[in-house]
Amino acid sequence: MGRNVLVVGGGGREHALAWRLAASSSVDAVESTPGNPGTAAIGRTHDIDVEDPAAVAELAERRGADLVVIGPEAPLVAGVADELLRRDIPVFGPTADGARIEGSKAFAKEVMAAAGVPTAGYVATADREEAQTALERSAPPYVVKADGLAAGKGVSICDTLPEAREAVDDLLVRRRFGDAGDRVVIEEFLHGPEVSVFGVCDGEDVVLLSPAQDFKRAEDGDAGPNTGGMGAFTPVPGFGLPDAGELSGLVFRPVLRELAARGTPYRGVLYAGLVLTDGGPKLLEFNARFGDPETQIVLRRLGSDLGDLLAAAATGRVRDVRVRWHDDAFVGIVLASGGYPGAYRTGLPITGVDEADAREGVKVFHAGTARAGDGTLVTSGGRVLNVTGRGATIADAREVAYEAADRIRWDGLHRREDIALTASRA
Repeated sequence: MGRNVLVVGGGGREHALAWRLAASSSVDAVESTPGNPGTAAIGRTHDIDVEDPAAVAELAERRGADLVVIGPEAPLVAGVADELLRRDIPVFGPTADGARIEGSKAFAKEVMAAAGVPTAGYVATADREEAQTALERSAPPYVVKADGLAAGKGVSICDTLPEAREAVDDLLVRRRFGDAGDRVVIEEFLHGPEVSVFGVCDGEDVVLLSPAQDFKRAEDGDAGPNTGGMGAFTPVPGFGLPDAGELSGLVFRPVLRELAARGTPYRGVLYAGLVLTDGGPKLLEFNARFGDPETQIVLRRLGSDLGDLLAAAATGRVRDVRVRWHDDAFVGIVLASGGYPGAYRTGLPITGVDEADAREGVKVFHAGTARAGDGTLVTSGGRVLNVTGRGATIADAREVAYEAADRIRWDGLHRREDIALTASRA
């Protein structure tokens, strides 16, 4: 018999996880909480508070889950994995202590330094004057980060010192992100292209997934405010699987050893955000979960059984798993609500999703969608859908994705038009 898997979360990343798990021969059934209209088409959904460890664990017991896969960072930081482990329920996702690698950027920098991982210089402080002094000693562009979780929006990259001072005050004085801004991290800016690499970790060892590149800014040409991500592609020209493999010894295993030495064996995804500088790859940040929107295209490229891989990580045996990849390229386009990442409207009817999803080479993942009382698909978030395309080249995959995205409509829909454009010309 195959596994019964419970996916925790309700965004585009969780739809992709549920979709790929459901296609795994090792998996019999996939349910999700709270889920979304995309995951509801795969298996049963359960509307509970996913940041309540006891509620998630009781649901897993009630539904006979053989494996729980936690998607978002907030349930991890809340200790959901800890409670599942206490009840001997296999879980893919780190404990609350391990999730501090994302929950606190200052903690992550301490771990990187202790592990000898190449990264940017930084100052972490809760004191406004100390932060302002650190800015004065830095060179532009200035990087100001909220220490805690801010839904992917707590980073400001400022061209001028006055802008950077305002970014500090936004966090420490005006409390834009609440407790997440109790401390700020002033960081050296790293020059070079960014790349995302996911490491599936079992506490000691790691399997690296296909590198991807995402687009954080809201507008074409990398203009506008930072978002949770407006699109992504894989593979990355000039940084393939062999290049990523070198990161096992440079970044991932040293960090796993350091966390284990602190009494926090890490089982789950370590998401390394890297900058390919002239001096080699440097670690920008860690996340404690799969990235969104990269997951949608990385899992489409995966050619082997995701259920076996995640179960192996949860039980300490990833070295026994062989991962295979499709040779094709994949491009994902995020369709967002007008105004995102600022204020935006919800409840707007969406058309064309089924038509787009039926096109060859296309898979549409739901992120911020819901069903109205009459069953109409409507918007319910900032990032609403992720339209992914597959092709022999990045240019082909990009064309497939954009042609499918053209079929989808709602009032105020916003997207970038330049996702993977430069890579498609490489």
